Parts: sequence; structure tokens; C-alpha cells
Amino acid sequence: MRLLEDKVAVIYGGGGSIGGAVARAFADEGAIVHVTGRREGSVTAVVDALDERSIDAHLETVVDEHGRVDISFNAVGLHDQEVLGVPLTDLDVDGFSTPLTNYVTSYFLTARLAARRMVKQKSGVIMTVSALHSRIGVPLVGGYGPAQAAKEALTRHLSAELAQHGVRVVGLRPQGMPESSTIKRAFEPRAKATGVTWEQWQELLASRTHPHRLMTLDEMASTAAFVASDRGSGLTGTTINLTLGSTDD
Repeated sequence: MRLLEDKVAVIYGGGGSIGGAVARAFADEGAIVHVTGRREGSVTAVVDALDERSIDAHLETVVDEHGRVDISFNAVGLHDQEVLGVPLTDLDVDGFSTPLTNYVTSYFLTARLAARRMVKQKSGVIMTVSALHSRIGVPLVGGYGPAQAAKEALTRHLSAELAQHGVRVVGLRPQGMPESSTIKRAFEPRAKATGVTWEQWQELLASRTHPHRLMTLDEMASTAAFVASDRGSGLTGTTINLTLGSTDD
């Protein structure tokens, strides 16, 4: 039997490279996957992951159709180009606080609304993706690093409240997957600020890992499928370190 046979999963940010890879991995492992995003085309439903009513209404349709929701995965990405590459001393308050507000709010809303259904059924897995910036100081990323740290803290707090109801909460912390749109968006403003090339950027990130290479989308997505499955039942209240040794746990 496949890892996620007949599990009902909702992916937020499914139109992006990370969310799309996770959606495919979940489907390959037998899950019934509802892929949401901000735009029609690559997703099955348009859901504003910063709007409580939009999220709640969509979840209600999922539960009406299947009777439950087993997995909620938040892979929502935001457009940070305006603040990436800007020194903190030159960044205004709105530029700094917007990533903090939006990333954490999106994760909170999707997690909370899924949790309300999962508590009733006494089972479920809530997941998200953070980044290496949550654990180390990185220049020219504005509020992005603090936002990822806040998401990891929220994972721990959600788990502390929900574990007694049979609900697990787990994060993934990959680093610099070259195929992802996230790393490319992060690279562009830094290139303007520092003159680094795409090849130099990848080499720099890879040099910090133990095997001197970067994580792939497939590796990240395969780990996500395992964590979301019953075989990952021992994992909750933690963020899985997928930085290939770039940072210690």
C-alpha cells in the first residue's frame, strides 16, 4: 500500500514549485489532493491563503465531499523582491513587517482552520515549509528570516496544543533548491546588490552543505510524503532539517 492511500490533502501555494512538487508526491503516494493557489490554471481551486473566509469555505467543500481533511500543507510564497537586497538600516517598517505578518498569518489561518476539523476527527497532520534563514543570520533578506523563525515557533506551539487531540504539526526546512522559484526570486535582488552570478550563488550555497550540493525538489517532496504518512507518527512539534548539514539541529 502506498504511504498516503486515500488520505485527503489540501496544499496551499500549490501553484508554486514547492507546493506543486509536494502535491505530486502526495498524489503518487495515493492521496486525494486538493491544490489551491492564487491564480487559476495550475491549481484545482483559487483560495486566498490570507483570507479566513476563503480558506474556510474551501475546507468546507473538501469536508463535504470526503468527510474529512487529513493533511494541510502550507507552501505559500510571497513576492519579497522589493525588500530583498535592501540593508536593514535602509528598510522601512512596512517593508520589514510585511513578510512577518503575511507568512505567519497565512500559516496560522490555514493551520487553525484545518485543526478545527482535525480535532473533531481526532487525527490529522499540519505542515509547512520554512528556510535556513530561520536559524542563521543572512544579510539583505529583510523580514524574511524572522518570518521563517516565527513559523517554526508556531509549529511548536500548535503541536503543544493539538497533539492531545491526535493532530501532528511538523515543518520542513530545505535549503536553496535550484529548481524552485523561491531561490530564483531570492537571487535576483541579491545579484543587483552584490553582482554575484547565478552559478556563484549556487556554488556558495552548496559549499555550506556536507555533500557540497543542494537539496532537490523531489527529495524535499518525498520527505514531506513520509512525514505526512502514518509512518511519520513519531514526528510532531519539530521542523525537519533538510539543509544537508548547512546548520546543526
